[in-house]
Amino acid sequence: MKTNLLKFGVIGVGHLGQHHVKHYCNINDIEFVGIYDPDSQRAYEISQQFKTKAFSSLEKLLLSVDAVSIVSPTIYHSKIAESCILLKKHVFIEKPIASTIEEADRLIQLSEKKNIIIQVGHIERLNPALKALDKYLLQPKYLEIQRLSPYNTRGTDVPVVLDKMIHDIDIALFLAGSEVNTVSASGLSILTDSIDIANARIEFKNGCVANITSSRVAKDEIRKIKIFQKNLYSTIDLYKGLTEVYSINNESSEKDKTIMNVPFNYKGEKKLIQYDKPTVLKSDALKLELINFVRSIKGHEKPIVDGYAGREALKIAIEIQNEIIKEVN
Repeated sequence: MKTNLLKFGVIGVGHLGQHHVKHYCNINDIEFVGIYDPDSQRAYEISQQFKTKAFSSLEKLLLSVDAVSIVSPTIYHSKIAESCILLKKHVFIEKPIASTIEEADRLIQLSEKKNIIIQVGHIERLNPALKALDKYLLQPKYLEIQRLSPYNTRGTDVPVVLDKMIHDIDIALFLAGSEVNTVSASGLSILTDSIDIANARIEFKNGCVANITSSRVAKDEIRKIKIFQKNLYSTIDLYKGLTEVYSINNESSEKDKTIMNVPFNYKGEKKLIQYDKPTVLKSDALKLELINFVRSIKGHEKPIVDGYAGREALKIAIEIQNEIIKEVN
């Protein structure tokens, strides 16, 4: 038995949880111990599919692992994560980190006390289309983000802000690189008792503004980001995996054959509009997240989205949700 390896488990093996199991089974230098799900039939099916153990209780799983992925409904995140952290188990929590700021704060405080890693599953940070911009210095002044999806019963236990928009709140916080100054929002219910369509305007202290729209009432899947800054404009299609960049420069980039140079003259000064369609390298963002989680526990990396970043995304999402509730009422 590989007793010297870090041992991992998965709590919750529904639609997303099964993918955590699949990836852990294929990550080198760890031992995947097993799973727990309150639906014993589902747990049995997944354990058979991936040839792993289904534990009969959460407690038994936690006694056998060093770290877990928590892929349960949001309302259970805090309770489960607290149980794990108290037993000094590192936790990967699918977004959002918790249901309330108070819950998130308690988890962060406990994790620091117990010297435990918290990583939050904001998977879009590793979307290949967004990663394609890593070579550019991004200092956005305006962000336009859309996330529209056809109706799906999965995820409707929470408002669209906490189900879908929170992905883009995290992206906006990451790209803006600044504290939030003000938040305004509007939204409405169409198909469910909760908010199904929402729009938010986030103004940052550095002057950047993000306009974010999320909906679970759409014909097609749309996940797009537009970035505007001095001398640069970029469009990113997170769903199709396409990235385009238009930038203004004084010198040609003829060495880079992927960049098209279009000269223009402005007030007597010769400049170039450069069009770049950077290569979008295909990758499995969830697998990369989990590898980062493993390496963070080993001390080789830091979590891409740690507890504090997860808390900040939740904080802004709750502010947006409260603004919408005030408007609706």
